Amino acid sequence: MGDAKSDPEEWMEDAKEIHSVELDSFYMDVHEVTVGEFKQFISFSDYNWWDNNPNRWNEVAKYSPGNDYPMIFVSWHDAVAYAKWAGKRLPTEAEWEYSARGGLTGKRYPWKDQISHEQADYSGVRSFDMWEKCSPVGSFVANSYGLSDMAGNVWEWCNDWYAEDSYSISLDKDPRGPKTGEQRVLRGGSWNNRPFDLRVAYRNSNLPNNRHFNLGFRCASELTN
Repeated sequence: MGDAKSDPEEWMEDAKEIHSVELDSFYMDVHEVTVGEFKQFISFSDYNWWDNNPNRWNEVAKYSPGNDYPMIFVSWHDAVAYAKWAGKRLPTEAEWEYSARGGLTGKRYPWKDQISHEQADYSGVRSFDMWEKCSPVGSFVANSYGLSDMAGNVWEWCNDWYAEDSYSISLDKDPRGPKTGEQRVLRGGSWNNRPFDLRVAYRNSNLPNNRHFNLGFRCASELTN
């Protein structure tokens, strides 16, 4: 985990501690949770999403206009509630980065050290990236693990609390992040970010109650016998 080439102007100081971790096996969802999947969750549960105001879906549709687009305007708590309902969980930060790397070591993106609009939804409309905002999940080529949109489209909530110095004290085996904190980790960058935000080692965070037009999530789950 981490990136030795972190530059202060690129806000990567918190990822400079390159370190190795060992993870137990796990499953990672192929794509981000979609609008359609989250609507099913609301329909079949009594969860109070965003005050149960039907007009909230109009806000979602401004950026994610269909059932096969990533769900947005979800807080960390919303993501945890969905994951529990689905029999899953949020990935740890270490699991997320392992998955995003797709088996590559020491590279900046899931496709080595460069990224293009042929590979991800970010920073405007160019080339294959025809979407001004969110793109339907799975629109771009998956990484070597078969996972879509690990870079771009929407930021993805992780389970961990965020701490700037957490890498320097990280456990070598299944790290779960700090025990307490104020913000939760976000990974992967989004449709309105620049390329350096999409790097596999780039760390972001937000308050767990916050909802934004570019915050989404995907789930992980344990292997079962």
